[in-house]
Amino acid sequence: MTEAWDAAVEAQIRGAAQRGEFDNLPGMGKPIPGRGMPYDESWWIKSFLEREKLPSDLLLPTPLQLRRRVEQVPDEVRDLPTEQAVRAFVGQLNAQIVAWLRNPDGPRVAVRPVDADEVVARWRAERAPRHVTAAATEPAPVAAPARRSRRAWWLPWRRRA
Repeated sequence: MTEAWDAAVEAQIRGAAQRGEFDNLPGMGKPIPGRGMPYDESWWIKSFLEREKLPSDLLLPTPLQLRRRVEQVPDEVRDLPTEQAVRAFVGQLNAQIVAWLRNPDGPRVAVRPVDADEVVARWRAERAPRHVTAAATEPAPVAAPARRSRRAWWLPWRRRA
């Protein structure tokens, strides 16, 4: 029975090859992914993320995703046009953090809401016009503090200067 099955499958493969159904398949002529490399159990999900162009952050648990978003807040608000947009962004992120704090899942990671006033102050400072003069760019000479020699007062053969 298995021989008949194998023969039928081989006949279908041969027929498809003769009709050209295997021509111009995606990946044709390329090495099989994962060959020649150490075995990775999650090769399929990595290839899915790469193929769909999804960020690998999606694999992280919720608290780590939130921590990463908190770290990226200055970069994400930099190009926002108004203070209201910055506050709305921080408000949305804080709502997600509070929702997670109410019902935590995953590893226990400290995640705190973001201070909107601090983010807005940093946003304003980055957007402020920078009028830098040549005198301001040169460091002002700083007088070195007078160094006192450290002498070992407990050693009798040391001379006091």
